Amino acid sequence: MIRTIDLTSQFTSATDPDIVQVDSLLPFEIRTLEWVRTHRWPQHSVPHRHTYFEIVWVTEGRGDHLIDLDKYPIADQTIHCLTPGQVHLFQADEGARGYVIAFTAEFLSRTEDNHDLLFHSGLFYNASHDPVGAVDAALREEIQLLVNKLQQEFENYFLMRSELLRGFLKILLIYLARQFEQVSPAPEKQPQAGLVTRFLALLDRQFATKKMVADYARALCVTPNYLNEIVKKSSGLPASEHIKQRILLEAKRQASYTQGSMKQIAYNLGFEDAAHFSKFFKNGTGSSFTDYKKEVACQYGT
Repeated sequence: MIRTIDLTSQFTSATDPDIVQVDSLLPFEIRTLEWVRTHRWPQHSVPHRHTYFEIVWVTEGRGDHLIDLDKYPIADQTIHCLTPGQVHLFQADEGARGYVIAFTAEFLSRTEDNHDLLFHSGLFYNASHDPVGAVDAALREEIQLLVNKLQQEFENYFLMRSELLRGFLKILLIYLARQFEQVSPAPEKQPQAGLVTRFLALLDRQFATKKMVADYARALCVTPNYLNEIVKKSSGLPASEHIKQRILLEAKRQASYTQGSMKQIAYNLGFEDAAHFSKFFKNGTGSSFTDYKKEVACQYGT
């Protein structure tokens, strides 16, 4: 199986004098790339996924970042935005410098506005543009100031620490969202955006057990036709297509990054019949399960 890393599971005991103690109940963390390379290399040296959001700001460095089978170049002054569940492998050179900021939706989403920064800003859950972008020169100084503030609050137990961390993080996300918007504008917020957000969050948790629009409509107290209509109006695709693509994405992840057989992966994704899964996979990827694994192995060496 693909290794899944939880944010609180990464916190290291304070018995190590070289490591800053953190509150295991605080679902937020900021580290330098050098720190991650020194203290977490074993768990980050293989393809893995997180249960939390992650922003990697590379101030200088070269390499490749593999995100869900797409390879992106690591370069100076680039921002990499990772959504929970994405499988990735960050392969930077030894001299790479920068920061890694990790946080959960629960930490940020205490208000609706903050919640929108995750689901409607274009930074995350957005298939219309790459998860990696260059940092505008005019914005670098502002980002550095915010990162310095985040580090200072994270490494100390000052009064109202969580509130300030959340506030600085929100400002950082707004700055980044403005820049990404210049490249690929995020869709305007619709009155029914809350329904779409709840649908996508529910889909991400239950795609392996719920495969019909009616299942999600029932849980969200709307009709299947209404859910399809609202989701399509907001995203360009009906709910049924989102369900199909989410299942297919996980199938491709497991086919690429695990040694699981087609039968095992079909079972993991809730398919009772391996033949049905085989047909679903080929229709979605254009290749048979076996051929797809061979293609990925040749292309990425996974």
